[in-house]
Amino acid sequence: MAEADLAPFAALNSHPQVVEWLGSSPTRAESDAMAARWSVELEAEGWGLWALEVVGGAPFVGVCGLHRTRPPVPGAPAVEVGWRLDPAHWGNGYATEAAAAAHRLRRDPGDDFDHPSLAEGSPLRAHVLYRAGAGSPRPG
Repeated sequence: MAEADLAPFAALNSHPQVVEWLGSSPTRAESDAMAARWSVELEAEGWGLWALEVVGGAPFVGVCGLHRTRPPVPGAPAVEVGWRLDPAHWGNGYATEAAAAAHRLRRDPGDDFDHPSLAEGSPLRAHVLYRAGAGSPRPG
């Protein structure tokens, strides 16, 4: 998430209608830390949650993408499609469109590869390739 997205993300996280679904509201510091964790996850995984904007409209309407769940979440570890939108933008199909785009990432284990410029035995050598479907935005 870009620096410019942090304030609207914090406002989103404290919006009463959003808090109703989340159960609690993080402080600004907690919200910023959450965005930082998601950015690290995006960088590490190659996919994650990203900021949503409306082309020709609002510069930030929420977040959507893929997120790795961890215990104690039931079914964890797993990857979920997640979203969080400003209520002013509910009902426009943005979450559905973004979630569908995020879900189009595909992995064929046959496409995984060892990076040729990294030494054999390097823990970074093995690479997993995810492909985005035609027309889908690339996370990041």
